Amino acid sequence: MHGYADNKQDHVRRLRRIEGQIRGLQRMVEEDKYCIDILTQVSASNRALQSFALSLLEEHMAHCVAEATAKGGAEAEAKIKEASDAIARLVRS
Repeated sequence: MHGYADNKQDHVRRLRRIEGQIRGLQRMVEEDKYCIDILTQVSASNRALQSFALSLLEEHMAHCVAEATAKGGAEAEAKIKEASDAIARLVRS
């Protein structure tokens, strides 16, 4: 079971809200809205995605990584490396 399983419905709702924001951006472009207004909404959408990613990462660390480190060995090392790589991707984005 994945670390986010307990909050799966909350995550799906959150992603649907973000999806709505993206559709709103599309609508703004189609309706020739002011560039700065669109950029403001892009920024809000980015923050929403980043917040979602951090929440998912936190759950991954608390569940998947913690479970693997409790067992130790190669699996623990792999999970830590995997989490570290994910953090690096988030920092670069």
